[in-house]
Amino acid sequence: MSSPVLFLLGASHHTTPLELREKLALSSERLPSFHQTAAALPGMRELAVLNTCNRVEFYGTADSIDAVRRLRETFCAFQGFPSDAYATISHEATGLSAIKHLLSVASGLDSQMLGETEILGQVKDAYADAQSRKTTGPVLNRVFQKAFQYAKYVRSHTAINEGHISVANVAVDLALKIFGDLASTRILLLGAGEIGEKTAKAFQSRGAGSLTVASRTLGRAMELATTLNATALPWEHVAAHLGEYSIVVGSTAAPDVVVTLADASAAMKTRRAEPLFFIDLALPRDIDAAVARLENVFLYNLDDLAKIAEENRAARAAEVVHARALIAEKATALWKQVESQAGGSRPV
Repeated sequence: MSSPVLFLLGASHHTTPLELREKLALSSERLPSFHQTAAALPGMRELAVLNTCNRVEFYGTADSIDAVRRLRETFCAFQGFPSDAYATISHEATGLSAIKHLLSVASGLDSQMLGETEILGQVKDAYADAQSRKTTGPVLNRVFQKAFQYAKYVRSHTAINEGHISVANVAVDLALKIFGDLASTRILLLGAGEIGEKTAKAFQSRGAGSLTVASRTLGRAMELATTLNATALPWEHVAAHLGEYSIVVGSTAAPDVVVTLADASAAMKTRRAEPLFFIDLALPRDIDAAVARLENVFLYNLDDLAKIAEENRAARAAEVVHARALIAEKATALWKQVESQAGGSRPV
């Protein structure tokens, strides 16, 4: 039997703008169905799906490159995305190159915000999900488990994550520049998931005193509000009360926008000359991009925040070089283990 191809296929923030990442992202409702379909493709042996705001990537082993091609075509058909357009923005790698990429991703070196810490947890979640679906095997098990170990090594032996860079912290620092003291600033958090919670805690750590949580599930909003010593707002009341807040953070998993241009326009009529600041951390986006055209309305999305954080990358250029050298060393060592595990036959 021929040795399997260890592969990576995907698209990320490097070549895919936000409006296209929205189209590629697999919703929580659709991800299980796609995972099942993809894992059952002819020639597919192992598969894990990393699905975040900044990337949709597939790691796996297959009988041949033809199986990877089938995966690409199946994904495009599933998402209704033109395959020729996907070819221009996607990236592929096999063998050692695929391992290097996974290590770069897990360590935060490939992140839109260099050194951000959330990605390691997201990679772990992707692996755990694949395990629960029984789509991992001896190769992916070793590769992912070692990737976690090596990612921690890179983080602890370099300063690429110095300052605890994250979307939440960049968003809150931006709000501070706009409003100054946040003690009397009213903040509305849309969504009660992990990113929303981290952003809320980042606001509170900078002195925010008035925080309200709204979620499509009232129970979850109340649970998070209790944890944060905040207030919960029923989802159906959001539009009517939008104008009462100076900062609105979007972090839901909704498939469509939850704040429309009409909502924002109506809110501004009640705010007189006071600005309204939207921070959209969701993918697909929560806030209609058209609201940015309104006077005294400021809207920042994930790509906007990444541009602001770029200055941090320049300050740590030497650490990036060091981190890449460590990743190359660890990836090579892991590749040798994978080859040895294959019994001397060389996975592509």
